Amino acid sequence: MARSKANPLSDDRDDLLAADRTALRPLAERMRPCTLDEMVGQRRLLAPESALRQSVESGHVHSMVLWGPPGCGKTTFALLLAHYADAEFRSVSAVLAGLPEVRQVLAEAAHRFAEGRRTVLFVDEVHRFNKAQQDAFLPHIERGTIVFVGATTENPSFELNSALLSRCRVHVMEAVSPDDIQAALQRALDDEARGLGGRGLQVDDEQLHLIAVAADGDVRRGLTLLEIAAELAGEGGVVTPAVLEQVLADRTRRFDKGGEQFYDQISALHKSVRSSNPDAALYWLSRMLDGGCDPIYLARRMTRMAVEDVGLADPRALQMAIDAWETYDRLGSPEGELALAQLVIYLASTAKSNAAYKAFGAAKRDVVEYGTQEVPMHLRNAPTKLMKELGYSKGYQYDHDSDGGVALDQTGFPDAMGERVYYHPVERGMELKLKEKLDGLRRARGSTKPGPRGREEKP
Repeated sequence: MARSKANPLSDDRDDLLAADRTALRPLAERMRPCTLDEMVGQRRLLAPESALRQSVESGHVHSMVLWGPPGCGKTTFALLLAHYADAEFRSVSAVLAGLPEVRQVLAEAAHRFAEGRRTVLFVDEVHRFNKAQQDAFLPHIERGTIVFVGATTENPSFELNSALLSRCRVHVMEAVSPDDIQAALQRALDDEARGLGGRGLQVDDEQLHLIAVAADGDVRRGLTLLEIAAELAGEGGVVTPAVLEQVLADRTRRFDKGGEQFYDQISALHKSVRSSNPDAALYWLSRMLDGGCDPIYLARRMTRMAVEDVGLADPRALQMAIDAWETYDRLGSPEGELALAQLVIYLASTAKSNAAYKAFGAAKRDVVEYGTQEVPMHLRNAPTKLMKELGYSKGYQYDHDSDGGVALDQTGFPDAMGERVYYHPVERGMELKLKEKLDGLRRARGSTKPGPRGREEKP
């Protein structure tokens, strides 16, 4: 840039002001990668031989949705797309922008396109836009007016409409490993132009690793923690254990109470219980409690596990679930959480059976299939003389008066259905005893033989 002849010092002053403005920006922003080589993590997606990397480096960029956790590099990657494609970069946030702002940005992109220039439009938190707002991008993506780059922390299959997904490729970005975050922290310590280099800050490798682990997969968080440590240590200072303890106090792990991670973790908890792995179940319970999940929600879900996956193999499990729920309700956190921990260990360790769950489902299917069937006359009550004259309760055998306490030659089903078998106990836990008894009764009844229009329900 040429210097002003009227004031030869003006450009020096402008340079100083620009340097001051850069210094005011957060470390994470100053250290944002300028090339793909500077990006940490995402080895699968951005490996040198990967199709995506080769496409970006050649400037042939396409519309896409970047799905990944916070701090994994979605914004940075979008900026690099614009850089390699020699395109204008524009950004809107679905949290802050409405449809008028989006239309304004799209109009500017259309004008730019008419002049032969491309625009990379980065839409942060794109899942926050409703269907109408998402549809606004469609014609512009189709015409090539914009290269659309949407960023989301939520599963695009659930949060984005199919029309938008059909016009974009979805690229999954992963949380950055502690080792890669540590490499980014070291680069910030060494960089004198953008980072903390030249300040004489003393941070050893072990401390950098602790910061990287505390970042929990988020590079931006790691750099922010390092910047706070530098400020507390002072110019030319040492990051002491006391300083680091202060920086890392009260850190939280990634957890979204209403998003994809929430449902992934409750699924992991349920499946760990089902597969009789108390250690894994206890880990996922601890993860969810640590992330701020409502313990009452967890108590309710574990009560469901007691009836769905443990069932009659151990009927005590249901009462334990109710007791743990009530214990937490009385004690609250953190004392009541131990009751939930004991419950999840017991549920995962005890015998399992979903026989009652499957039997209930089979019975409900028959209700739908057979419709409103009349109750057999012998099963009806006859409290009045007229009802007795009409045959209500006629032929009913009082089981307590029968040999063995069971009247084996009377059915409990509507005549059109015949005898049915829904419940098939497993040979585990308490159900082993139930199976022995029911098998004997069913053999005696001949219930495994189809009735007039009935059949046996197989598990």
